[in-house]
Amino acid sequence: MLTAPPGAAPPAAADARRADVQAPPYEAENARISQGAVESNHPGFTGTGFVNYTNTSGSYVEFTVTADEAAATALTLRYANGTTADRPLALTVNGTPAATPAFAPTGGWSSWRTQSLTVPLRRGSNTIRATATTAGGGPNLDALLLGDDNPGAVDWSTAMIDSTMARYTPTTIGGWSYPVGLYLYGQYLTYQRTHDARYLTYIKSYVDRFVAADGSIGQSFNNLDSMQAGRLLTILHHETGQDRYRIAARKIRDRLNTYPRTTEGGFWHATSESRAHQLWADGVYMVNPFLVEYGKEFDDATYAHDEAAKQLYVYGSHLQVGNGLLRHAWDESKTVSWADPQTGLAPEHWCRAVGWYSMALVNVLDAIPADHPRRTQLLAILTKLAAGLERYQDPATGRWFQVIDKGGRSDNWTETSCSSMFTYALSRGAQQGYLDAHYADVAQRGYQGVLAKIALGGDGRTNLTDISIGTNVGDYAYYVARTRATDDFHGLGAFLIMNEQLRGR
Repeated sequence: MLTAPPGAAPPAAADARRADVQAPPYEAENARISQGAVESNHPGFTGTGFVNYTNTSGSYVEFTVTADEAAATALTLRYANGTTADRPLALTVNGTPAATPAFAPTGGWSSWRTQSLTVPLRRGSNTIRATATTAGGGPNLDALLLGDDNPGAVDWSTAMIDSTMARYTPTTIGGWSYPVGLYLYGQYLTYQRTHDARYLTYIKSYVDRFVAADGSIGQSFNNLDSMQAGRLLTILHHETGQDRYRIAARKIRDRLNTYPRTTEGGFWHATSESRAHQLWADGVYMVNPFLVEYGKEFDDATYAHDEAAKQLYVYGSHLQVGNGLLRHAWDESKTVSWADPQTGLAPEHWCRAVGWYSMALVNVLDAIPADHPRRTQLLAILTKLAAGLERYQDPATGRWFQVIDKGGRSDNWTETSCSSMFTYALSRGAQQGYLDAHYADVAQRGYQGVLAKIALGGDGRTNLTDISIGTNVGDYAYYVARTRATDDFHGLGAFLIMNEQLRGR
């Protein structure tokens, strides 16, 4: 536990001035400041203001904190960086170098983010100095937080959900779709942790727009995308016991009996002529997590386990190539415009398609029995995939590129939804023993990279940036030209799933 006496009033801008130590959060305006000014002209800060570093190397903010015991302690700095370049700081603890975090751009001076690391503290008084290392100076620094359980630390899951619920009602959030279904599944995971009844009520209100009291649902389920939100049906049956949700979910299960397949039994991405004979890596997430959860909830596990494992194997056997990654899609007929005439494969490794597959693979491994005959096959696919993801992780940001294996091209960019998906899959895989333990470190780098893309705006609501909008199969130029959206549901849902897996790890 960390203790400190009450803080003093914020001083006027001056060089190397000292304020009394205050209780956490430690506000930057009350710290010792050299070559910087206390300002309040950008909203969203805590306390009474923030420190604007002078644009020079060597400017610093120095905090004095007190610890009851010597220990490695979580430290979080809250900041804004409205430029387009990193503003690194050299952190020292009691005069000893501790870290040099980058403080990436936040998208505006009113968009606040946090950067966290662990530092060694001694018992008693400690001096933590954050010094600018470039001519641009440091970011605008708002506060320092200490300890994993500090009440000032942001719970990004609840902050994101509260922000989204403020932006949309269950009626205006959108129609029956996989992006909304993904987001609401992430909201349910957060509900399971927080038990905030508002979160479950919101999900139920959304689903009840589409499911009548008698269980009828106006969906034909002629494409895999339309099946993903079916996870919400099994969730609501589990939470409420209402038979309407079982009846609606059964419609998806029965549709699979007649759904078209490739020669080896892989579900077509859709029944339309433009998607006939095609396996898209996206599709395994749209149906298979639902399927194993349906099997558990409604005593249909034997079929569900066998079908889901088969689908992942069939897809993986065609889409995975030598570098461990998966191509976006495969056309059995080899006639569609994007398909290689010899292999039937799409030309690129689009990151979110691979992200969908990685999450589905871990979900199904979690569900099927340890002695399932396809388990070894699925673990082999995951092992190769994890090695490929580690190889192509961006060393500068910890994230992954829109076209995964072409990060060296200047027009490529790191994408937030797939980075969240890979981070989740690698962390869960390491936790469950499907992957070597070192992948937890790979996931942690990914996690910190994604956290650099979320911030609180001037309205106090979260903003998650650099999310690719919905995307078909295409070539390199098509993928990198996709709109880089903020708060797109593909990214919000993937973030929540990732954050609930990794927060506190």
